[in-house]
Amino acid sequence: MKLDTRDYESRMKKTISSYTENLSTIRAGRANPDVLKKINVDYYGSPTPIASIAEIKVADARTIVITAWDKSAMKGIEKAILTSDLGIHPQNDGSCIRLSFPPTTEERRRELSKQIAKMGEDAKVAVRNIRRDANDKIKAMKKDSEMTEDEAKQSDKQVQDLTDKYIKEIDSITAAKTKEIMEI
Repeated sequence: MKLDTRDYESRMKKTISSYTENLSTIRAGRANPDVLKKINVDYYGSPTPIASIAEIKVADARTIVITAWDKSAMKGIEKAILTSDLGIHPQNDGSCIRLSFPPTTEERRRELSKQIAKMGEDAKVAVRNIRRDANDKIKAMKKDSEMTEDEAKQSDKQVQDLTDKYIKEIDSITAAKTKEIMEI
C-alpha cells in the first residue's frame, strides 16, 4: 500500500497560498489595497479589518481612498494606519482618508527584494517540513509492515516530486514579485 499524498499536497498548496497572500501585503510603491488587509481598527471594542467598515478605492497609481460607512470610525482607521508598519501618513479630510504612496527608492527596492527572498525561503522550509512529515509516515508504515520496500521507495519518490514541484512554484512566484519590485 503506497502512501496517500493528497493530504500532504493540500498542505503544500496552503503554504503557497499563504505565501502569495503575504506577498500581496508588501508595499511596492504602487497603490495596492491589499496592504491594508492586515490592519485592524478598534471598532466598538473589537478589532475589525478596514475593508469591513469602509470602502477602499484606488484613485490613481499612487493613491488609495478610504471612505468609512460610519463617519465615527474615521479617527480609528487613521490611528490604525499610523500605528501599523505601513510607513504612510494618512490624510484625513473628515469624509475620506487618502493614502499617498511615494515612489520607492533603489535602496528600499533592494530591501523589499531581500524581504521577499526571506519569505520565499520560509515558504520553502514549510514545504520541506511537510515532506519530512510524509517521509516519517512512510518510515513508520514500512516499520509496521504496512508497505513493502518498493512501495516505500515509490512513495518517497512521489513525495519528493511533489516537494520539487512546489519549491519550483515558490521560486517562480518569488522571481516574479522581485521583478515587479525592481521595475517600479
